[in-house]
Amino acid sequence: QVQLVESGGGLVQAGGSLRLSCVASGRTFSSYALGWFRRPPGKEREFVAVVSWKGNTTYYANSVKGRFTASRDNAKNTVYLQMNSLKPEDTAVYYCAAPYRDYVGPSRWQYDFWGQGTQVTVSS
Repeated sequence: QVQLVESGGGLVQAGGSLRLSCVASGRTFSSYALGWFRRPPGKEREFVAVVSWKGNTTYYANSVKGRFTASRDNAKNTVYLQMNSLKPEDTAVYYCAAPYRDYVGPSRWQYDFWGQGTQVTVSS
């Protein structure tokens, strides 16, 4: 089992930055990838980014590439999502998630453990 707790969301103006954190507990943190997803208002949950267990492989959705950076600190059992140049369309509830198996990718169906989410609101 893996427990995930996100923090760092809030209200920011367009062009601003936020850094989300997700603290994991349970299974050995350094043994699995961690993904970030978001659910915009009225839409389905969508992939944002994923970072491998070593932290040396990352994938991003095209909509955030070049603006968001995912990283992790295995000593702190924490994964981060640095979000720069935020746009109103980035408004969503952001979730971190972990797969049970060895998976590093964008499919939300491969992730078994989810945090409760943190709200990010970008005003224009």
